Amino acid sequence: MTSFAVVVTSYNYRAFVGTAVDSALAQSRAPMQVIVVDDGSTDGTPAHLRERYGHDPRVTLVCGENGGQLVAFQRGVAHARADVICFLDADDRWEPDYLARLGELYDSRRDVDFVFSDMQLFGDEQRWMGYAAQSRDLGFTAISTYLLMHWYGAPTSALSMRALWARRTLELPAELGQTWRLSADNCLVFGASVLGAHKYYLRTGAVHYRIHGNNGWWGRQTPATTYLNRFRSSCLIGIYARSIGLDERCLESVKHEFRTKPDPSWREARHYAKLARLRHGSWLRNQQHAASILWSTLKRRRSRAAARPATD
Repeated sequence: MTSFAVVVTSYNYRAFVGTAVDSALAQSRAPMQVIVVDDGSTDGTPAHLRERYGHDPRVTLVCGENGGQLVAFQRGVAHARADVICFLDADDRWEPDYLARLGELYDSRRDVDFVFSDMQLFGDEQRWMGYAAQSRDLGFTAISTYLLMHWYGAPTSALSMRALWARRTLELPAELGQTWRLSADNCLVFGASVLGAHKYYLRTGAVHYRIHGNNGWWGRQTPATTYLNRFRSSCLIGIYARSIGLDERCLESVKHEFRTKPDPSWREARHYAKLARLRHGSWLRNQQHAASILWSTLKRRRSRAAARPATD
C-alpha cells in the first residue's frame, strides 16, 4: 500500500495548528509521518507544539528561523520518507477519510504522480471550490502550463504528489525563497506540470479551507498583487522549463499531450485547440489540428451521452 507523509506548515497560527495536525492524525488510513514545520513563529507556536506533540512518535517537529512558505515546504519534504507527500496548511483541516480516498487512487494508478482535490471553504466564507464537478484524469499538462500558464491544481491543503515529484519541484535556487514566501503552492503546481507529472483531479469533499482575516494570499488580493503573482509565476515556469530544455518547439507535440487525457472537458479542448493554432508553419494545417482536437472531444461527448441509460 502507498504510504503517506503529511507536511503541515505553520507561521504564527498557534490558534489553528493543533486542529490541522489532529485532523492528519485522525485519518482512517493513518499516515506514516506527520511532519510539522514551524517557520519561526513569534506567537508561542513552537512551545505549544512541543508541549502537545513532543512525545508523540507519529509527529516530527521541525522548528527553525523564518524563511517563508517555500523554505518551510523544503524543510518538511527533506524529512519525508513516505511514497506520497500531502501538504496541509496550519489553518485548514481534513475529514477523516481524506487519505483513504487518496490512497485508493494512488494504490490502483501507479501512473498517476500528482493528485489534487476540491475544497469546502469555511470561516468568513462558506462555499465549495473545485477544478471540476467530477473527478478527472488530466494526463500530462506541461505544454498547456508552459504556454498558457494554465493552473492544474489547488491551494496547498488539497495537494499531494509522489515524493520524487515533491523533491523535484522544490529543487529551486535559494534566492527564490524570498520571492515565494507566500503562495508557494505555485511551485508545487506549476513545477509538477512543467516537469512532466501525470495529474489527476479527485473530488473528495474532504478538504476544509479556512477563510479568515490573516490568510496570507487570499485576504490581500489587489490588482497589484494579482499582477505580481502572475508575473512571478511566469518567471517560475520559465525556470522549470529551462531546467529540462522545454521551449516553443513543444508546440509540435500539442496533439500528443492532449491525447493523454482520457476524458477531456470542452474547456480543456479549447485550450489545446488554441495551442494548435500557435504552431509554426502552415496556417491551414494549424487550423486542421485545432479542428481535429475539438472534433475528437465532441465525438467523445456525444458517445458518452448516447451511452447513458434513458430516464423517465
